Amino acid sequence: MTKLSTQRRYAEDAAVVLSGLGLPPAYGKLLGWLLICDPPGQTSSQLANGLGLSKGSVSTGMRMLESSGLARRVPVPGHRGHAYEVRPDAIIRIAADAAKFRVFRELMEQGLSVIGGEDAPGSERLRVMRDFYAFVEREVPKLVERFEAEYPGKGEGDD
Repeated sequence: MTKLSTQRRYAEDAAVVLSGLGLPPAYGKLLGWLLICDPPGQTSSQLANGLGLSKGSVSTGMRMLESSGLARRVPVPGHRGHAYEVRPDAIIRIAADAAKFRVFRELMEQGLSVIGGEDAPGSERLRVMRDFYAFVEREVPKLVERFEAEYPGKGEGDD
């Protein structure tokens, strides 16, 4: 069996963690690698070679990372084409987007109407989830503001 570098092992561990959240392993490998790689910007070929992924897996995974706001394309000085890097403020951008929490809250509200309302038999699980998502929807933006106030300039990314 081939011994993996510590960087590759980290990327593999990231894949396991994110797979547990229902995400494809290639997504986790790419994110893990981009968090620790040197240089921070990696071309598709560098990603494929470093992680043992096909170019198709890299392409699909990077599209997912880009569309979720975790990664971005950056120019490669002196070369045609581009590289990818993790956005320094990626997790802040994702956490600050309360819309995803609102969607889950609204889904729970819809479920309550389907079963007959707040007092219907079996409504507790929907009420608890709805209330949790309402809480998160309300509180996460405040946490992001606090983080940014306590750590000015940390995690800001260039657009």
